[in-house]
Amino acid sequence: MNQDRKKTEEKIVESYQRDEGMMILVFAQWCVNHGLDAHELYRRAYPAQTENALLQQMVELSVPKEEAEEIPDHTLLGVLSLFGNDDLAFVVQEEIEKRSSSGSATRET
Repeated sequence: MNQDRKKTEEKIVESYQRDEGMMILVFAQWCVNHGLDAHELYRRAYPAQTENALLQQMVELSVPKEEAEEIPDHTLLGVLSLFGNDDLAFVVQEEIEKRSSSGSATRET
């Protein structure tokens, strides 16, 4: 019984880590699509944290804007919210508002 519980907990942790990786990949690709530095936005959201190895890995997995699918702003904000990354969502929202106020944005939300 205890062994089964341990295996179940391990599967849950693995699933969460996989999903977290996907969330970070969505964030990294959104940044590429909008000409933003994912590391800089992350540092603004979490200034006390050191470099994030998973973020670096996901930035490396992102593709050039020309090869990427569009990621709607509201999709990224929803994914960040789902994982409780409210500070990062706030920084992303600031960037969306900057883009909107510059007049070069297309409404995505």
